Amino acid sequence: MNSLRRRIEALEAALQLPLFFRTVDGIRPTAGGEHILAAAEAMEQAAFRVLRARGSVSNDIEGEVRIAVTEGLGTAWLTPRLVEFQNAFPNLRVALNCAMNSADVLRMEADIAVQLTRPEAADVKLVRLGYLHTMPFASRAYAARNGLPTNVDELIEHRLILQIAEQTSQLSIFGDMLPRFPYPPTVPITTNTSSALALAIANGAGIGWLPTYVSSLQTGLLPVDCGLNFRFDVWLTYHPEVEVIPRVRQTINWIKSSFDAGLYPFFGETYIHPADLPTVDRHIPLSELYKGFVP
Repeated sequence: MNSLRRRIEALEAALQLPLFFRTVDGIRPTAGGEHILAAAEAMEQAAFRVLRARGSVSNDIEGEVRIAVTEGLGTAWLTPRLVEFQNAFPNLRVALNCAMNSADVLRMEADIAVQLTRPEAADVKLVRLGYLHTMPFASRAYAARNGLPTNVDELIEHRLILQIAEQTSQLSIFGDMLPRFPYPPTVPITTNTSSALALAIANGAGIGWLPTYVSSLQTGLLPVDCGLNFRFDVWLTYHPEVEVIPRVRQTINWIKSSFDAGLYPFFGETYIHPADLPTVDRHIPLSELYKGFVP
């Protein structure tokens, strides 16, 4: 905070202009400060346009593309397909940032973002890739010990594992159901990542919500039919100017194909029970990858 204060004071001295009013309630910008901020933001956007224009001068599919994606979709879904895509374009380098916080594509935190919350910025290109259907899952060991609920009222008797993250706060979603319960559910583990959530469920810690497509990845987890399913929109977002960059345009097309509901019906608008979903068998199943971490 002291460092920030010194920088502001140095800028005010250089501009010979007060940028903020200091009051007992905090600070607020002066009229001059608001004008300086607007000019600085215009300079920043101009600099970003220069950087984006630099990438459009070549027609070759080469260089780096930065993709920001939610941790579950990035790890379990896009990464196996990314290998095939990169093999088709060996001069293309993909920087895949899997996290549950949204990336600001306008400020070039990423070239492309795949997220579950709709961006609020008006200047971004926005495409709905599909829908992410989630439902409760449990391990066979948990089911053998405790049985499985068949309705929402029975769910309160079980141990629940929840993911608490910016884009998928299951606690707030599930919280809407709490008033109907006589007492709060038992929640022994909360986590911010999908991989930790899946491993906790697979090791029998409790019942937790995962995308319906996990059954297609041969995880061995059991879907729990208790009537408490959730759906999220999956959004693709990027700055309109990056679409003219060949490597980015090719990557955008690949991402769209990876969520094609015709090929992958679990991304369609309509919920399909995991028992009726096809198995995705072209890649190493997650049950093989995680078999050392699951009894």
